[in-house]
Amino acid sequence: MKILLAVDGSDHTKRMLGNIAVRDELLDSTHDYTLFTVVSPIPPHAASYLDRNALDDYYRDEAQRVLEPARTFAEQKGWRAEAEHAVGHAADEIAARAAKGGYDLIVMGTHGRSALRNVVLGSVVTGVIARSETPVLLIR
Repeated sequence: MKILLAVDGSDHTKRMLGNIAVRDELLDSTHDYTLFTVVSPIPPHAASYLDRNALDDYYRDEAQRVLEPARTFAEQKGWRAEAEHAVGHAADEIAARAAKGGYDLIVMGTHGRSALRNVVLGSVVTGVIARSETPVLLIR
C-alpha cells in the first residue's frame, strides 16, 4: 500500500505519526510511505528581489525543518519512507501529489476546529477532501 503522510511540523503532525505507530493493524512497516510537506510561496513581488538559487535554498530549508524530525521518527519505527516537498497551497499540492503518485491513502492530522471555524477560515483537510479522489484518513 502506498501512503502519503501529509506533515507540517505541528503538534498535530506529531500526534498523527504517534497514533499511526501504535496501530500496527492499520498501518505498519510493510507499506511504502511518503512524508510530504508543502511550503508556502514567498509573494511574487518579494521573490523577484531574490536570486533563484537563494529562493530554492529557502524552500528546501523550510521543508527540511519539517521533514527531518518526521523522517527520523519513521526510521525509528522501521518504515520505508521517502520525503518530498512542494511549494504552493497545501490542499492543492497534497491532492495533486496523491493523484500523480498513485497513492492508496492520504493520512493527515487535524486541528479539530469547529465546522463554523472551518467555514470562516478554511481548512487544508477540507480542501484536500474536496480536491482528491484518494481516501483520506484523519487523525485528531
